[in-house]
Amino acid sequence: MSMTSSLQSLKLSSPFLHGGSTSLYRLSKPNSSLSCQPLKSPAFLPPIRAMKSMQGKVVCATNDKTVSVEVVRLAPHPKYKRRVRKKKKFQAHDPDNQFQVGDIVQLEKSRPISKTKTFIAVPMPSKNGKPGNEETGELGIPLESNQP
Repeated sequence: MSMTSSLQSLKLSSPFLHGGSTSLYRLSKPNSSLSCQPLKSPAFLPPIRAMKSMQGKVVCATNDKTVSVEVVRLAPHPKYKRRVRKKKKFQAHDPDNQFQVGDIVQLEKSRPISKTKTFIAVPMPSKNGKPGNEETGELGIPLESNQP
């Protein structure tokens, strides 16, 4: 009897005794000022987005309205840290069947067209800003064979 009376006189208060659910609620959410607050990004920084366009070389154009484009990127080797070429082939939509094997195209991200096609093949814009003229050479000088 003396044992039970001594235990009752202690009056242990613990959140785990007798199903104290309100105490458990307070334990799960700390009220201290050092608690982790969600970090807000500054308003002047734009959100980071995934790459929406890539460029590559057409390697297969036999399918109707579809071209297979090989995209090459440089990535560091995991062990030797040297930059290594990584290749990946993507299926792209070519509605007019205008691209041939060897053409350089730009891939634009779009809604899924089929199970494997989520890109649209777009011709690469010329580097000098104007379309190339076949009668002139690469330097813009007329070729001798084209002169009368």
